[in-house]
Amino acid sequence: MEPFHIYIHIPFCRQKCLYCDFPSFAGQEAYMEDYTRALLAELKESRAEFSHKTITSIFFGGGTPTVLPVSYFGKILDEVLEHYPVSDDCEITTEANPQTVDRHSLSEYRVMGVNRLSFGLQAWQNRLLQTLGRIHRREAFVENFLTAREVGFSNLSVDLMFALPHQTIGDWEETLREVCRLDPEHLSTYSLIIEPKTPFDRMRQEGKLKEADERLDREMYHAAQYLLEQAGYGQYEISNFAKPGFESRHNLAYWDVEEYAGFGLAAHSYAEGVRYHNTGDLAAYLAAKGRTALLRQDKEVLSEEEKIEEFLFLGLRKTAGISLTTFEEKFHAPLNQFFSRELSYLMEEKLLVMEQDRLRLTPKGMDVSNFVFEKFIFS
Repeated sequence: MEPFHIYIHIPFCRQKCLYCDFPSFAGQEAYMEDYTRALLAELKESRAEFSHKTITSIFFGGGTPTVLPVSYFGKILDEVLEHYPVSDDCEITTEANPQTVDRHSLSEYRVMGVNRLSFGLQAWQNRLLQTLGRIHRREAFVENFLTAREVGFSNLSVDLMFALPHQTIGDWEETLREVCRLDPEHLSTYSLIIEPKTPFDRMRQEGKLKEADERLDREMYHAAQYLLEQAGYGQYEISNFAKPGFESRHNLAYWDVEEYAGFGLAAHSYAEGVRYHNTGDLAAYLAAKGRTALLRQDKEVLSEEEKIEEFLFLGLRKTAGISLTTFEEKFHAPLNQFFSRELSYLMEEKLLVMEQDRLRLTPKGMDVSNFVFEKFIFS
């Protein structure tokens, strides 16, 4: 059976970060019980639909999944583990804000089957955390990272952000070095993007927020590549680094265009060649009571050209790139039959390199990856 993956969206936060445009809400704790009930109903209605799959990763994202009462979280995970075809070695991840966990909850997550934690640290300096609107401080992260180790987690990931307002290259290098001292198995490093209609966007329009310039952004990115390589982390995707064997299975599923089902508010799915997402309206989600016919929106059967574009856009994000043989087997023609001129140009510009069966971005290509991907859009 082909591997299959599950994403579960928990849309609650204690406080909305100033850069966040994800479907999440602060101060809506009163809806947590109803949301859990609706999510369980959705999972129950979908059992038969995905009964022939083999689930190799489960990912709780948000929002902040760890603001949900542990008992509710456990009911949701139990529903999947007891009624879905989950592999024995399934990677089960939850995102966690350092301020929303403690020894008791971390122990409970481990006992119920969570085997991977992704801590959203973002920055080492408390003044930058405050600038971002984060509710935690560095001290809470360190304490709960160490506690997670003590209660049995052997696969810990840390999310970091760079090119932040008022962040210096020294701040960023300190963040990387201090996190590496804690020895997590995995790190994700993302450049801040100011999204429309976020508080940061409004602050920028009012002249109260200055973005990092592109030169500093690239300097920080290259610093991450160098320092993390020195610390023993291999870069396996544009923004992701891991110790050998600890690459995120769930992340790779997206980049390898494997099938997945999303459950919960605004969650996206891709299965049997069809892409769709759930409603992003909380009231509508709760009212549907798990009836997928009412939840699923914008169903789209991808064309062959769209499948090729996605295969290239996502696969080329990986440092290993794509297999040309796999491409030909999947689409019944060699890649150069579709994009001969574009391939020649990108290789001449040293943005792509072809080595035996694989096509991948060069370091120069990684810096302008969006430019490269645009070349593989069918006109």
